Amino acid sequence: MSAKIRLYVEQPLGQGQSVPLTREQAHYLFGVMRLAVGGRVALFNGRGGEWLADVAEAGKRGGTLTCLELSRPLQLPPDLWFLFAPIKKARTDFIVEKAAEMGAARIMPVQTEFTNSERIRQDRLQAHAVEAAEQCGGTFVPEVADLQRLDKVLDAWPEGRQLMFCNEAEVGSALRLAENEKGRPWAILIGPEGGFSERERARLTTLPYAHVVSLGPRILRADTAAVAALTMWQQALGDWA
Repeated sequence: MSAKIRLYVEQPLGQGQSVPLTREQAHYLFGVMRLAVGGRVALFNGRGGEWLADVAEAGKRGGTLTCLELSRPLQLPPDLWFLFAPIKKARTDFIVEKAAEMGAARIMPVQTEFTNSERIRQDRLQAHAVEAAEQCGGTFVPEVADLQRLDKVLDAWPEGRQLMFCNEAEVGSALRLAENEKGRPWAILIGPEGGFSERERARLTTLPYAHVVSLGPRILRADTAAVAALTMWQQALGDWA
């Protein structure tokens, strides 16, 4: 018997493992989804694959699940970082959700010279990444980093990681890569609503690890650009093929 409900938990998972529920999880399973003792749930913790579990105890303020068997192994995404400048709350939420769904391993909000938002709620964005993994069938949850300045991120850039820089000023620049680029560590960078500054563009276009690309002849909104960039990268270098 399979489970239609998927739930992210932080506890270790294994055959016979007992998993206590938080009050919020119990409310969702027993109050909203109306599960009872004996009901089935798919559990994952981002480390040990997906486990089929049944409800051993059900209450208004808590409950317990028991792991039965491994239903799906852990599926890791490509080694891909996704860097973006935060925008309005709902659209930033959308970007994080789509990045998690589309296979980013790490999501990194960055503050550029034209970034409108000076702070984020990292815990809230991480929760959105968890929800996205629950909904899309993923067994891995990407880390959402706290907001960092783009120049500081570039100063500490790790050796060997390539960067796909989506520049709205470079219409017609396609992603042209050698076959051996596949499987290497990568990152994608999209800009804020106001675009990159001239100083940022000048630095990014001269970086030896940067690949400047265009996302088409029209300037895209930041949330649209996120999906377009991830699609372009996944089709060329990711795990879609």
